[in-house]
Amino acid sequence: MLKKKRNLVALSILLLLTIATITADVWLPVSPGFIDAAQRLLPPSGTFWFGTDHFGRDVFALTVVAARVSLTVGFTVAVLATILGTITGLIAGYYKKADFIIMRVIDGMLAFPSLLLALALVAALGGSVTNIIIALTFSFWPVMTRIVRSAVLQINSVQYIEAAKTSGVSDPVVISKYVLPNVLSPIIVQGTFIFAKAILAEAALSFLGVGVDPSTPTWGNMLQESQIYISIAPWISIFPGLAIVVTVLALNMLGDGLRDSFDPHARKNKKRKQHFVKTKIAS
Repeated sequence: MLKKKRNLVALSILLLLTIATITADVWLPVSPGFIDAAQRLLPPSGTFWFGTDHFGRDVFALTVVAARVSLTVGFTVAVLATILGTITGLIAGYYKKADFIIMRVIDGMLAFPSLLLALALVAALGGSVTNIIIALTFSFWPVMTRIVRSAVLQINSVQYIEAAKTSGVSDPVVISKYVLPNVLSPIIVQGTFIFAKAILAEAALSFLGVGVDPSTPTWGNMLQESQIYISIAPWISIFPGLAIVVTVLALNMLGDGLRDSFDPHARKNKKRKQHFVKTKIAS
């Protein structure tokens, strides 16, 4: 996977951002919470790379530190949704009786847009990092369940799994030893996409005013606060917005790279499509 420059660039961006935000307290020259009224709304310069906001805070420092909440929420939601979705997907795909009940619940949840469902849950639970993680996990878990169930149904009739069942091997052993390892590829790929979607959803909730406490630096909170200054100080909105775009794009690129690495058929079909497009353009 790392042989392709695109995948290497995506992984490098994510690693650099993670390391930068974890060690921000060590290397940042200015605290993100430091307020200097005399330096309000200054444009990007050698002193303030991303300029300053309406309180005189360094936008660069805020953008770096704000990544902590966004990455924490995205990663935690991806892990929790993947675990819950994998468990329910394995049960639904393996046991026909449980399949009907689980999938009717999943279909009912998927009838609502994930962001709308998360918005309703956060409004009911209250705005905090923990509640946002719970709401987003509840919103993205059904998608993982459906993908895992679909993958399990495809391999349920494979000969070695049928042989394991008929030889008297218990269901938990069959699921953990034979079924789960063969559905890990779509699980990992979908997990990276949920990571990206959770970052976007957290930013959207914070932008709407129902997310993390406004005093906590997040990319969504920065965008929400900068609305009224966008005409006179657009850099306050541009840089956190770019941070979201770059991070989500890197995660999507990484997910595409993982999918191509795990699924040789998808890679072959992609190459055929590219060849077909090139042939059409040349003709």
